[in-house]
Amino acid sequence: MKRFVIAITGASGVCFGKRLFDCLKSQSEVHVIISERGAELLNIELGLQPSYFKGEHVTLHKSTKINTSIASGSVRVDGMAIVPASMGTVGRIAAGVSANLIERVADVMLKEKRKLIVVPREAPLSTIHLKNLLSLDEAGAMILPASPGFYQGQNSVESLVDFVVARIIDQLGAEQDLMPPYEA
Repeated sequence: MKRFVIAITGASGVCFGKRLFDCLKSQSEVHVIISERGAELLNIELGLQPSYFKGEHVTLHKSTKINTSIASGSVRVDGMAIVPASMGTVGRIAAGVSANLIERVADVMLKEKRKLIVVPREAPLSTIHLKNLLSLDEAGAMILPASPGFYQGQNSVESLVDFVVARIIDQLGAEQDLMPPYEA
């Protein structure tokens, strides 16, 4: 069974992280980390509490507790998605700061050359944001903006969310049936 980490930070768009969790929890071991502001946005945007993230192979971690298994390079993690990724989180990871569990696990993913997917949902992007995203890309992270495609006839918010989440799942190397491959 593959092991994935989903981190939800304090950027709007927590629906992407929730949907990713819903898709992965039945096929993978999932570790969820939610920042304090991410928890606030879960409540504001979706009316959810962090306790939503539970299941047979699910572990919900406190973002303040850095001393946990997934914070070690000796624990095999198949991929991590930070979705949504706040620009503060992006900046701290790009600078090598590990002040919380999200930043520490991201640092481990980069140093171990494992899959780290960063899903920014900010607009517009400043020069600082772009430089930080470039630094993460150069360090080996996949930058996957929450930018849905419209060429498959999506016509609802849910289908637009599914488009982005399908791309994340594809990049993680897991199975998804949200979005078929594009056919011209």
